[in-house]
Amino acid sequence: MMKTLMVAGRDRARLTEIAQIASRFGLGLLLARLGLSPDAASEGNTGDGPNLPARTRLALEALGPTFVKLGQILATRGDLLPSPWIAELEKLHSQAPTLDFQMLRPAVEQALGQPPETAFASFDHQPLAAASMAQVHRATLQDGREVVLKIQRPDIRPRMEADLRLIAQLAGIVEQASADARRFAPTAMLRQLAAAVIEELDFTNEGRNADRLRADFAGNDRVVVPEIHWQWSSPTLLVMDYVAGIAPRSGGELRSAGIDPTVIAALGADVVLDMVMMNGRFHGDPHPGNLLCLPGNRIALLDLGMIGHVSPRRRQEFISFMQSLAGSDPAQLADVLLIWSGEGGSTREAIRVAADRLVARHGGGQLVLSAMIADFLPLMREGGLVMPPDLLLIFKALVTIDGVLSAIEPGFDLSRAMRDAARRITAARLSPDHWMPIIQTFAWELMKLGDDGPRLLRAVLRKLEAEPTAVETPVDPTIAGRWIAAAIVIGCGMIATALVAR
Repeated sequence: MMKTLMVAGRDRARLTEIAQIASRFGLGLLLARLGLSPDAASEGNTGDGPNLPARTRLALEALGPTFVKLGQILATRGDLLPSPWIAELEKLHSQAPTLDFQMLRPAVEQALGQPPETAFASFDHQPLAAASMAQVHRATLQDGREVVLKIQRPDIRPRMEADLRLIAQLAGIVEQASADARRFAPTAMLRQLAAAVIEELDFTNEGRNADRLRADFAGNDRVVVPEIHWQWSSPTLLVMDYVAGIAPRSGGELRSAGIDPTVIAALGADVVLDMVMMNGRFHGDPHPGNLLCLPGNRIALLDLGMIGHVSPRRRQEFISFMQSLAGSDPAQLADVLLIWSGEGGSTREAIRVAADRLVARHGGGQLVLSAMIADFLPLMREGGLVMPPDLLLIFKALVTIDGVLSAIEPGFDLSRAMRDAARRITAARLSPDHWMPIIQTFAWELMKLGDDGPRLLRAVLRKLEAEPTAVETPVDPTIAGRWIAAAIVIGCGMIATALVAR
């Protein structure tokens, strides 16, 4: 293994640990196939078998947060991995044993500039929750507000940075050695992993995500995003409001607490769809642990470290995708898939066949989102179509929330909620509030053109009036026509500018 990966001395201990953990879960043969371990022949080190996905998931959990994050990224790649692997990787969690607070105290005091017992009216030394990257403790501000402290585990950054260096080298080796692996674009996936890890290591990013989502839902008092207390927060410590609620796992449990699961299901669908299709920012993992239902039929959004972003163009493509299924239009669907395929190497014929099959199975009528995506991703994989990562995160978020809503309100139709969201987007785009900034920008550009318009127009007219000399080539009528057209355009721009500026 050491011969394959040229690693710095500081990473050798971690590399040995990775090999030992992989072998413990029977992945030695898998490492050997990559040229990374000489111990493939040891008993029980089989790299294949029906439980390989489960053993891989357990190994990733044992390897720690960097590898858990890698597995979570892979769990979104249903276009590349078969369903048994996706099902296992979706079980990945980052639970970890709790640490005695005295092990965290030095980092907390450095971040706060004082002991937590001094900074807060009360502080609970017993952890509320623990994960591989952080541990959470409750506290009370001097003004009586209840908060939680998300405290980064000590020495986690050097470990994760070492993991990223090792995975980067491994990705390069795999990409060069295997044509099949190149479909995964491992180096590109590593960049995605590195960006996710670096972002989550700085807790201020999660705090800013919370502020942005709170602003997005400022007009909706039924959506709660915990307030961040920036005076106490830093890259390794995040202090936010404590929110008490019920996880949306059972409709009966919600009803017992006086919360209407039907209302919550409709609200949850609208919240997620508005994030994806209108705001362009969405919770990347809206599972029951990251959502709370509150009295008054409200929803709280928690754990905002993983936020997806959707460009306006991608939002429009996604709406077209759903409309093509609702309208049973395989041609429109194929057009969208062709855009999504990019340079993935998929042929037009393969895309057309995939579109025909998807419309035949799910077009028209009520769309069962989880069933559609369960069909869609294998079809894309068979056709050699590699989906854009941002799009896959959208699908993952929608399937996750679909499962949550169906659990509390059986029979809930997310596809109907999606159609309603598409109508809201259309109405928003027809409103003056949408068009006024566009018109103002256009007017500003015309005004800038108007500043240079007279000079450009005079230059064009002088060019047209100039008499050709004996040695000059006569003016091509086509070229002259273009100059005339340019003069007309400039003149129209000047007139429009004058009208707008009045």
